[in-house]
Amino acid sequence: MYPFLKTGAISAAVAVALYATLLGLLTTSTFQAHVVYLHKIQMTWFKDVNVPESFGFLRNQVTPFSIKSADGGALYAWHILPIQLYQQHESNLIAEPSGFVSDIYSRTAFRLLRTDPDACLIIHMHGAAGTVASGYRVPNYRALSAGQPTQVHVLVFDYRGFGHSHGTPSEKGLIMDAISVVEWAMTHAGIPPSRILIFGQSIGTAVALAVSEHFALQSPPVLFAGAVLVAPFADVATLVSTYRIAGTIPIVSPLARLPRIFKYLSTFIHDKWLSKDRIARYIRSNEENGEKYRLTLIHAEDDWDIPWHHTKIIFWSAVNATVAHGISYEELDQKKMESKADLGAAGSVMEWQTGNGIIREEILKTGLHDVVMGNSVVTMAVMRIFGATNATGRRKKSPSPGEAKELPLTPD
Repeated sequence: MYPFLKTGAISAAVAVALYATLLGLLTTSTFQAHVVYLHKIQMTWFKDVNVPESFGFLRNQVTPFSIKSADGGALYAWHILPIQLYQQHESNLIAEPSGFVSDIYSRTAFRLLRTDPDACLIIHMHGAAGTVASGYRVPNYRALSAGQPTQVHVLVFDYRGFGHSHGTPSEKGLIMDAISVVEWAMTHAGIPPSRILIFGQSIGTAVALAVSEHFALQSPPVLFAGAVLVAPFADVATLVSTYRIAGTIPIVSPLARLPRIFKYLSTFIHDKWLSKDRIARYIRSNEENGEKYRLTLIHAEDDWDIPWHHTKIIFWSAVNATVAHGISYEELDQKKMESKADLGAAGSVMEWQTGNGIIREEILKTGLHDVVMGNSVVTMAVMRIFGATNATGRRKKSPSPGEAKELPLTPD
């Protein structure tokens, strides 16, 4: 037995040493960036993103081009036309050269976006890894415009360090990139914020919240039609305390059982992405300024990458910011038990409404981390938000102002 014990002890020592080495690497900014953003993983399987047709789009339905970030870096982007609008202008579109465009302003697709007073634009902020064309993102773009196939355009881009975009990813850098894209949409494409919806998935939800907060805190405040966040997370520290590869293999989460050690290691997190704090500031600012806002949170219970309880935290942070003296997590849970709509196999929905805004939480039974993006729940979320504005981009009449309260759901 002794040799076996010796072998076991050596194996355990090697495992501990390797784990300690991994933790040491995770404290460095470079290694940490690769783990958080996974930006070197392309996931386009040798296809050329400058040929969107190879991802199932029609000829020139997608225009690949670039937008300059505030620090001068080039951000690779796609402008995606809604299908019915494409059908109406198909002959002009297919007559143009395909591929990457250096002058998007000369293109038919861009003119259709800029000159239509009813055009709506979704600015899409994707998650970690891959590019604009990876995984379930392409079905997501179709779901986003499916409800209004003549009006809803999609603008998606790769952050710095992703795909063809230059640079190295960081929290500050990704926020700068997203702000630059939004400003391009408002100034160069001429789309007013009332006709822009911010969409984010996974780490893109953190970017979306940072951008929404940035513009809401301007003087005067700039508010968009709304935001849809799929699979958000509270912050990076909370995420790593629960994260498991494929939902089974923990990385740092075992150390969460040792609060002092975990707290110490958390000091080495470079990009903190404090979404629960950002959403609170965003909501509080809108309430204080009397600005109208709409926010939808969507999460699937079978999400292996980001556990769905993160959305519960985000929802509570948002609701708490609307209540003068605050509301406890337990109090909100009780109100959910009394007021949320149980949709059976489709999950549940809770809406919190004030005189200024609506915060909607949709917890689905299924959808995983990425598959949900292409589902009808996303299409409905977009329709619900854009349906709150009329054709001129002005918001419809809001409910009478009053103390924040949960409201029974009614059909849209």
